[in-house]
Amino acid sequence: MIPGIYHHHERYDGKGYSQQLKGETIPLNARIIAIADSYDAMTSNRPYRSALPFEVAIDEIERNKGKQFDPLLADIFIRNQRKSV
Repeated sequence: MIPGIYHHHERYDGKGYSQQLKGETIPLNARIIAIADSYDAMTSNRPYRSALPFEVAIDEIERNKGKQFDPLLADIFIRNQRKSV
């Protein structure tokens, strides 16, 4: 789990941190955590803003496939989230 936690702010396009890893060089569990963490951040109330609606968060993940998120994992996540609503 440690590599997943450490690298979950990497971006699929290599523009993340802390090591600017790209694509499948980012550990699989980090790519999964990145999507889940982003979705949770967008759909949770924060002291500085209200939670975003489900579709807005899903659209944001969709827009960032291949940039911030692994496109295959993002598709799987989106498909499963839509099934659960």
